[in-house]
Amino acid sequence: MTRARVRVSGSDRPQLARHVRLGFCPTRKKPILLLPETVVVLNGSGADILELCDGRHTVAEIVAELGARYQTVPDEEVRRYLTQLVARRCVELADG
Repeated sequence: MTRARVRVSGSDRPQLARHVRLGFCPTRKKPILLLPETVVVLNGSGADILELCDGRHTVAEIVAELGARYQTVPDEEVRRYLTQLVARRCVELADG
């Protein structure tokens, strides 16, 4: 898919791209996303989404898991977040 046509569906199985890792910054006491020559400081919900992007969970399962933890998780917000990360090539999608 081209960057402009990314569409995240509930059956997609997101996973971090090979060159991306989740980490933790002890100085900031926050989760981080490590990319080549870049570090992105994540908020709590962003880190929670990315922790579940393991290639096994579908987007629908990620939304359900976060909903169980936090009571309400807007499906569209999770999809929008993942769409942005796919467009930046931080996350890859496998069809479910």
